[in-house]
Amino acid sequence: MVVATAVDRDLSRVMEQLAYGCYIVGSQDADGEPNGMMADWVMQVSFVPRMLAVAFENDAHTLANIRANGAFTLNLLPRDDDGLRLAARFAQPHNGAKVGGRGNSGHERIHHKLETVPHELAANGAPVLTGACAWLECEAVDFVPTGDHVVVTARILHGRLVTVSDILTSEFTGWSYAG
Repeated sequence: MVVATAVDRDLSRVMEQLAYGCYIVGSQDADGEPNGMMADWVMQVSFVPRMLAVAFENDAHTLANIRANGAFTLNLLPRDDDGLRLAARFAQPHNGAKVGGRGNSGHERIHHKLETVPHELAANGAPVLTGACAWLECEAVDFVPTGDHVVVTARILHGRLVTVSDILTSEFTGWSYAG
C-alpha cells in the first residue's frame, strides 16, 4: 500500500487546479464496434500540420483501438446541462474491472457506452456524437510512453464546429482526473 505524504497531497491539490476539458474520444474496435471514452488531458501541439495530443492510460480500451487502426475522433461537448449528462455516459471505463471497490457484478461488466447515445461515424469509422458542439477526425502519428499513460499525437484530418458554445470543463462538472 502506498501512503500519501503531505507533499503528495499538496501536489495533488495543485494538479487539480489545472484547467481540463471533458472530451469524448471516439474509436472503433477490431470487430467494428464504436467506442467512446472521456479524456481530460488533450491539447493542440502544432499549427502546420494541425496536430493534437491526448493522454491515455496504458491499459485503456480506446488506446488499444487506436493502436489497431490509427483513427479516432475528438468530440467537444457544450458547457451546459446537456453536455454534462452526455459526458456522464462516458465516466465508466470500458471494462468495469478497472475500478476497484466494486462488487462482482460491476467488476465484470463491459460498458458499451454508445448503445443509446445518438452518433454517426466519421470517414475513419470513429463515432461523432450528435450532442457534440464540435468534433475533430484524427489520425494517430506517434505513441509516446509517459509514466502510467501513453501520449498519442495525431494529425487532424477534418473537423466541424456544429454550434458555438463554451466547452465542458472539469471546473463546470466538479469532476477531477488529476493529482
